[in-house]
Amino acid sequence: MSSDAFSRRTLLLGFISLSGCGFAPIYGAGNGMREQISFESDDSVAGYRLNERLEERLGFSGTPRYVLRTSIRYNERAAAITSEGGTARLNVTGSADWVLTDVTSGARVGAGQVEGFTSYSATGSTIATQSTRDDSLERLAILLADRIVSRLLIIDLADPA
Repeated sequence: MSSDAFSRRTLLLGFISLSGCGFAPIYGAGNGMREQISFESDDSVAGYRLNERLEERLGFSGTPRYVLRTSIRYNERAAAITSEGGTARLNVTGSADWVLTDVTSGARVGAGQVEGFTSYSATGSTIATQSTRDDSLERLAILLADRIVSRLLIIDLADPA
């Protein structure tokens, strides 16, 4: 019973200390980079999916303060081989380079590269394999976009504009 009182007391003190430190939610109104960025990426399905996820996470801006340019690359390689020598599973590894630029000044606010991988099964019909490949590329683009957003939020919090 004393451990329950201790954990409640610790939790309450934690909330009180956060309220006094200027803590604010990242996605709150007026915080972060929500609805302040326009997005530019490769003219590819993966680039489109990356932009789609970035807009979903950060919102669409009619009058952007920043422009985020991304470039996505990926490749596939066999991850599992069948006893007959065919490929049963493939890994899709990818990376995205990104640069965040202030629209007004042209100054580079941040840049970086994120990496990730997904995989898909190559067993089944040609259509099934193509479908799982497309799904894998979409998941990779979403993963890379989420990692870019995480980096952007750190930049914004470390150097609010």
